[in-house]
Amino acid sequence: METGPTCIRVIDLETGGNGPDEVCEIGWQDLRLGMDRVWHLDDERGSLLVNPGRPMSPDTIAVHHILDAHVAGAPYWKEIAPIVLRPAGGVVALAAHRAAFEQRYCRPGLTGAAGWICTWKCALRLWPDLPRFSNQMLRYLRKPEGLVHEEGLPAHRAGPDAYVTAYHLRDMLNEVSAAQLLAWSQEPGLLPRVPAGPSRGRPWADLNEDALHAFAIGRDPDIRFSAQCELRRRGKDPARQTEEPPQQARLF
Repeated sequence: METGPTCIRVIDLETGGNGPDEVCEIGWQDLRLGMDRVWHLDDERGSLLVNPGRPMSPDTIAVHHILDAHVAGAPYWKEIAPIVLRPAGGVVALAAHRAAFEQRYCRPGLTGAAGWICTWKCALRLWPDLPRFSNQMLRYLRKPEGLVHEEGLPAHRAGPDAYVTAYHLRDMLNEVSAAQLLAWSQEPGLLPRVPAGPSRGRPWADLNEDALHAFAIGRDPDIRFSAQCELRRRGKDPARQTEEPPQQARLF
């Protein structure tokens, strides 16, 4: 018999591009650990419009197509967030694809300090051979069993996006433990390949040591972490500087 929460709630937000409480829609989809010790999508899902308190930017409206008129009579974020983020019975964790974005708005005071699983970071770990890792690309590259195409549309709306993310998370949870996903989510993303520049698309294992050390002192935390991990895999010290630091580093 379970003595604690058996639910993980996947969250997706749409925002208005206008300030710290700019959320204009929140969507959620629950996963639950069954008696068979397998994670399943639960019937608990939905979405709610949120009044961001000011007009939304045309740039963001063009993404999600939620109009100011649609949210004019909706509750404000601080009213609605605790209701969705702290469901009855508690959660093992909250989850989102590129969860750092949702965490900007779903602050600990609203969530009860729940842990977060980032399905983007976990996809990098579990499925490194895939060419891309966006929520929608994972949907079409992996074709999760049971995902109803129409239920995941329209894209860039909070309810359908949370639904799609939940299928990725279900498959992850049935490969590794929730504790492992939470641990990976606390670290930067472990990129399987160099994402930009002359070495773009090359696995880190193909790079020489000097190139890795140059990446290991860069500004991007995911690139830096990925290069450092490859150096550690080779038994090298990631803190060692290259003999010739990058030009950018010499300017300061």
